[in-house]
Amino acid sequence: MNGLLIVDKPGGMTSHDVVGRLRKITGERSVGHLGTLDPMATGVLPLLLGKYTRLAQYFSSAEKSYTGAIRFGFSTDTYDAEGEAAGEDVCPVLTLDQVRTAASRFHGEMDQMPPAYSAKKIGGKPAYKLAREGKPVELKTAKVRIADFEITGLEGAEASFAISISAGGYVRSIAHELGQDLGCGAHLSRLRRTQAGVFTLGEAHTLEELQVLAGDVEALEGLCVHPRSLLPEMPSVTGDAMALGRLRNGAQANLPELSRAPLVKVFAGQRELVGIAKRVAGTLFQPVVVFSGQ
Repeated sequence: MNGLLIVDKPGGMTSHDVVGRLRKITGERSVGHLGTLDPMATGVLPLLLGKYTRLAQYFSSAEKSYTGAIRFGFSTDTYDAEGEAAGEDVCPVLTLDQVRTAASRFHGEMDQMPPAYSAKKIGGKPAYKLAREGKPVELKTAKVRIADFEITGLEGAEASFAISISAGGYVRSIAHELGQDLGCGAHLSRLRRTQAGVFTLGEAHTLEELQVLAGDVEALEGLCVHPRSLLPEMPSVTGDAMALGRLRNGAQANLPELSRAPLVKVFAGQRELVGIAKRVAGTLFQPVVVFSGQ
């Protein structure tokens, strides 16, 4: 089975757990997700299946959008509700204006320190494994871009929010830093991914919905994102038999594509994605990823 399925990830599962469930439901062993969601988090989790896993490299820079809540009063070692409290709850009394003013600095490009409990690698080992072993975790800041961060409400010590952040950014770190700025500590108490790149919750399927179709490859493929909708920054072009034959065999071929885009999706008919080709000059293309005919 080849395709891209969008799952509405439930809380309490790792992204790897969802991959395992999809392998059982679809019968396809080659499955990979596009962007880890923490176990506590829910929402949009796109997964590539079969030969489409080779497209993962082209999705790495997609912006993500979330809604959630930040609990003020104490921080945790993981920066979210699943961690150990770093101190007593100071029971802060905050106003919505105070929180919004403090949150206003989290906008545009900025340096962000990832949480110690994260998948960032240190000497080839995930930081969270070192942290669990009680070893020092020396991470470096990374550039992230926050397109929008809105505090949408405040009830007691918990603020609701909506945010759009670049790939690799940690909402947990923003919650932690906001608590530091307000002098009371804070952690992420709830997180739901509403969009990943062009993929939204409206396109997502629950694991329960997919389980009903377990083993029915045709029905499951019908729930996949249409191949021509994938990677919208790449134009789609349909090749003739001669061009497709050359591309499938690794040779350059001429295609009727005049946009000047550096990469294009090549199709045989409406749905069969043959692969990705790189423009060499004019309408001459070199295959870089080929799915069929190998």
